[in-house]
Amino acid sequence: MVQTEHMDSTYFNTGIYPVRDAARLTGVSAGRIRRWLRGYRYRSRMKAYTSPPVWRGQWQPIDNNLAVGFLDLIEIRFVDAFLKAGVSWSTLRQARERAEDIFKVAHPFCTNRFVTDGRELFVELHRETGEPSLIEIVKRQAVFAQIVRPFLKELEFADGTGLVRWWPLGEQRLVVLDPTRNFGRPIVARHGVPTEVLASAAKATGSVAEVSRWYEVPEEEIQDAVEFEQRLAA
Repeated sequence: MVQTEHMDSTYFNTGIYPVRDAARLTGVSAGRIRRWLRGYRYRSRMKAYTSPPVWRGQWQPIDNNLAVGFLDLIEIRFVDAFLKAGVSWSTLRQARERAEDIFKVAHPFCTNRFVTDGRELFVELHRETGEPSLIEIVKRQAVFAQIVRPFLKELEFADGTGLVRWWPLGEQRLVVLDPTRNFGRPIVARHGVPTEVLASAAKATGSVAEVSRWYEVPEEEIQDAVEFEQRLAA
């Protein structure tokens, strides 16, 4: 648990997710998330090595319990997407560190500047390293766009720069993760009820209409909550 004594209001605008919840929301295993945020040790050919954290999380561990913030959550999704696209760990680390320095933010993948300028950043790194895994990203704008496009329709930026909300079904739907509401848990946007609560109730009763009466939430929001939770469970 994260201690809440003597916290200012910014702590309640950060979002907080136990690692198991972060894994459920991102599709990245809890073990990988812990390694990315804590680093890890390993042995190879009788030698011991240390891999440092990929970035410093928004929440520091307390009593060895790790939690992640909203920006960490989105950063995890971007890192996973680039690894799946064939970007090596060394290049990914360099890209992230370079972007952090250029954009002057702790979570550079969470800015729309990365979404628009990130390809050029990889082009620059390719010129320096010549890494084969970047060839497709460098040569074809469409490949980079293919990696980031799924995020664009889901992420809402304020003033064109800062990330403020994640709409996992798209902005036209009614499920949102907003770090300023309910500690960032997935909720239905208009009434703020957690999607997990609505979906569980709908499953238990077999009636969206009945759940709508219980929680005084329109059926449309409940249906979106059910669809979202079913996607997570798939």
